[in-house]
Amino acid sequence: MAEDSTRVWTIPNALSFLRFLLIPVFLWLVLGAQEDLWAVAVLALSGITDWADGVIARHFHQASALGRLLDPLVDRLTIAATLVGLALRELIPWWLVAILVAREILLLALVPTLRRRGIIALPVHYLGKAATFALYWGFPFILAGAGPAEWQQVVSALGWAFVIWGTALYWYAAILYVDQARRIARTTVAR
Repeated sequence: MAEDSTRVWTIPNALSFLRFLLIPVFLWLVLGAQEDLWAVAVLALSGITDWADGVIARHFHQASALGRLLDPLVDRLTIAATLVGLALRELIPWWLVAILVAREILLLALVPTLRRRGIIALPVHYLGKAATFALYWGFPFILAGAGPAEWQQVVSALGWAFVIWGTALYWYAAILYVDQARRIARTTVAR
């Protein structure tokens, strides 16, 4: 797949920007209106557009340097907003927030080393995408299961299964990214 690094106006970038605009909508639905099912719908739309932007970028050769930065950034912001919203509503514990934020801090610490070597971002690993996918499914299930009905308890249990699996994959992908950055640092001269 050829990359046109100067392209800004692509369908995948537009979808990533749409996902970015959905973040405050989600937070308002969760924290302000407390319209949980609408918030779940917003997260579902965000997850679908995340999947679609990658498929479109690959299939229609619309990958771009902006997309390589924007897509993972919006993924992280969406997950952060979801974590904060659900933790403030006391639907997830703050220790889970800490575990996921610690992973982001670890990866953020790699940025100066990569930038000195001319690398803007590491390629997204399929395990990182799988982790994001699991978290994108898990958190909406937890939110939809935030009630006393029997069906909500089942949905919540499914959500926790996705979140636990997604968190484990998220950290495993982080270890792979750290290893990748270490190998780049060893083989590439700093600028």
